[in-house]
Amino acid sequence: MLIGFWGILRHRNILRIIIGFSLIDTGMHIVLVATGYITGGTAPIIDEALGIKEAATRTVDPIPAALVVTAIVIGFSVTAIMLSFAIRLHASRKTLSIDALTESRW
Repeated sequence: MLIGFWGILRHRNILRIIIGFSLIDTGMHIVLVATGYITGGTAPIIDEALGIKEAATRTVDPIPAALVVTAIVIGFSVTAIMLSFAIRLHASRKTLSIDALTESRW
């Protein structure tokens, strides 16, 4: 996440800023999946191999994984929209530099 944040703050090219946002998004996915992980854990299916008494301590939480799947789809669509805006900006201004796109309204 920090590499993406550095990329957003350091670069002035819109494509590199979009890549920075994607890196932040991927970093957030890793953090979310890591919150539900248990070392040596099993799938949350109660059967003969996993009893009810030990289910709370030995199962991996499935909610963060389900949230990450949803977040991946949302992140992909947001990235596609950002790239489409970058294409439109390049078509109208012929540049992808932030410096050329900011207009002073003094």
